[in-house]
Amino acid sequence: MLTYLGNYVLGRRVAVFSGSFIDAFARLGVGEHAVRSTLARMVGRGLLARHRAGRRMHFGLTPRCEAILLDGEDRVWRRGVLNTDWDGTWTVLAFSLPESWRRVRHDLRARLAWAGFGSLGNGTWIAPSAVDVPALVGGLGLDGRLKVFTGPARPPTDVPAMLREAFDLGPLAAGHRAFLRRWDRPDPLPDAPDALARYLWMSAEWLELVRADPRLPVEHLPEGWPAVRGQRVLMELRRRWEAPARRIADASMECVEL
Repeated sequence: MLTYLGNYVLGRRVAVFSGSFIDAFARLGVGEHAVRSTLARMVGRGLLARHRAGRRMHFGLTPRCEAILLDGEDRVWRRGVLNTDWDGTWTVLAFSLPESWRRVRHDLRARLAWAGFGSLGNGTWIAPSAVDVPALVGGLGLDGRLKVFTGPARPPTDVPAMLREAFDLGPLAAGHRAFLRRWDRPDPLPDAPDALARYLWMSAEWLELVRADPRLPVEHLPEGWPAVRGQRVLMELRRRWEAPARRIADASMECVEL
C-alpha cells in the first residue's frame, strides 16, 4: 500500500476511491477484505484521511503519511542501499532507559534500525554515517538520556569485525539473493497481469530490503555482496516498467480533488 501511495498519490492533492485500491491490488491477488482492512488500519494510525463524495468513500494522504513516503522515496530511489562514497564517519549512540519505558525503548530501536544503526550491545548503537539524531528521536522525550558522538574509528578497531558484530549480514545477504532469484531474469514474474502488478511487487519487495539494510560501506562488505547486483537489476526494471505502470495506474484510478 505504501508503494502504491508513494508512486501514484504522493505529490497530488487528491483522495482516491476505495474501489480503485481494490482494483489495483486485485492484480496482485489481494482480496477486497484485506484492502479495506488495510485502509481502515491506516486511517486509525493517522496515515490516511477519509473523504466522502456522495455515497463513495475516498482516501487521501495525511501530512504524516506524506513525510513517510518522501523519506521512503529518498531511501529507495535516490540513496539506495549501497554506501559507495563513505567518508569514514561513524555515529555512536548510547542510552539507558528505565524498564518502565518499554514502549519508548521499542520505538527508539525501530527508529535507529530505520536510520541504519546496529547494536553493539549494552545500549550502544553505531551507524556508518553522520546521523541527525535530534531529528530522528524527536517526540520521544529523550532529552538528557542519550549520548551521541561522531567521528572516525581509530586503531586498533577492526572495522569489518565491528560490522559483523553490530549487523547481522547473513539475513541481509539472503534477502538480496532472494530478490535476485525472482527478478534477475529476462521475463520476471511472467504470470503477473501487467506492468503495474510487476512494478508494485518489485518496488514493495525492494522497500522491505531497504527497511532492513543499514547501507553499510561497500569497502567493508564481503566480496560479491549481492545488493550491488540487486540495485542494478532494480533500476533496469524500473526503466522498463515505470512508464507503462503509471499509465495503467492513472487510467484505473478514480479521484476527487482536495
